[in-house]
Amino acid sequence: MLLSNKIAVIYGGSGAIGSTVAKAFAHEGAKVFIVGRNRSRLEKIVAQIESFGGYVEAASFDTLDDDAVENHLADLVERMGRIDISFNCIGVYHVQGAPLAVMRLEDFTFPISTYLTSNFNTSTAAARYMVKANSGVILTISTPGALMSNGYAGGFGVTCAAIEGLTRQLAGELGPSNIRVVCLRPDAIPEAVWAGSHSREMFMNRAQLMGMSFEELFQGMLNGTLLQRSPTLQEVADTAVFLASDKASALTATVANLSCGSVVG
Repeated sequence: MLLSNKIAVIYGGSGAIGSTVAKAFAHEGAKVFIVGRNRSRLEKIVAQIESFGGYVEAASFDTLDDDAVENHLADLVERMGRIDISFNCIGVYHVQGAPLAVMRLEDFTFPISTYLTSNFNTSTAAARYMVKANSGVILTISTPGALMSNGYAGGFGVTCAAIEGLTRQLAGELGPSNIRVVCLRPDAIPEAVWAGSHSREMFMNRAQLMGMSFEELFQGMLNGTLLQRSPTLQEVADTAVFLASDKASALTATVANLSCGSVVG
């Protein structure tokens, strides 16, 4: 098993990506701690992981609350002895599809402040424990919006660019302590969108603002990739397993481009 006995915390663990990664981590032997705001959804993931014998615990709190993040990790480390992997893949509804010139300031800044605050809180809290252990892996997630200039991503494109920048800076600071920091960059994942998550609502609103149907928007995104498709949830999870494992021990300060070629670089 690639992650045998690793201690992994997944923020956004009840979402489509987070829950799939949690199951993959558990299948590979990790002891998984999932965090989210929806307790009932978390409990469903717990039941699914326990059904195949995986180790999982769930906690419900807001990652924008730095005290809540710190208290959760302090309890975890006291009981388990360490934290090996931290993965922030939270998701919140935000506005896309409106030109910046007509977008309200609060709609532009909301994803930036929310995602960056959450990633800063969880990554730095984990880093403080990992530095003491001289070991650890921190994973973040962005989208091709980090590189695109198509004018439709609103504040989220800036958000993704900032998350990738935060990833590189953390990697530079934490590298001497044997801590790796890597970002995953998938594009619109059909299963996640159709699952009724925040992404579906966001894409539907984006299509409306752009004057097209949801199906037209999504098909156009698929047709625009080099592989003529989008990544699957399992592909994202499998990549997260690899990046968190010792098999990827030379990888840090980089972005895993899981966009199926919607962006290159």
